[in-house]
Amino acid sequence: MWLLPAIALAQAASTTELDATLKDLYAVISGGAGVKRDWEKFHGLFAEGAQMRALVKSGDKTRLVLLTPGDYVKRAGPMLEKDGFFETEVDRKTNTYGELVSVFSTYESRRDPKDEKPFDRGVNAVVLTRVEGKWKIVSLTWTNEAAAGKPPL
Repeated sequence: MWLLPAIALAQAASTTELDATLKDLYAVISGGAGVKRDWEKFHGLFAEGAQMRALVKSGDKTRLVLLTPGDYVKRAGPMLEKDGFFETEVDRKTNTYGELVSVFSTYESRRDPKDEKPFDRGVNAVVLTRVEGKWKIVSLTWTNEAAAGKPPL
């Protein structure tokens, strides 16, 4: 009987750490115009060899853009820092199997956190695992409302 509370505490700590990783992901890409992002922290959220993918709609076709975290910083970083960008999680669905976690994270994007309406909404599909005791992102695939329709909430 004494083992059950220990298991519950371990699971709670694991969930808290996972939550912190996802919050850090959103926080590190978010900031006002002219604000430099902490790209070192961003890279630290990913496992070695991690991949990022964007599903982008062009006309009536959707294409898959493959990126490394470094590619993302080079392509998106200047725009995020120039224009301002705030992405917030508005809903989350999590599936866990051992040390493998899959998260569907619905997001909203704004240029300023005070903007009444988001300019974009979509879903980040994040797969994580533990690496050296820390939750690391193995893959991150996202698509937005323009490409996929209204996101699940």
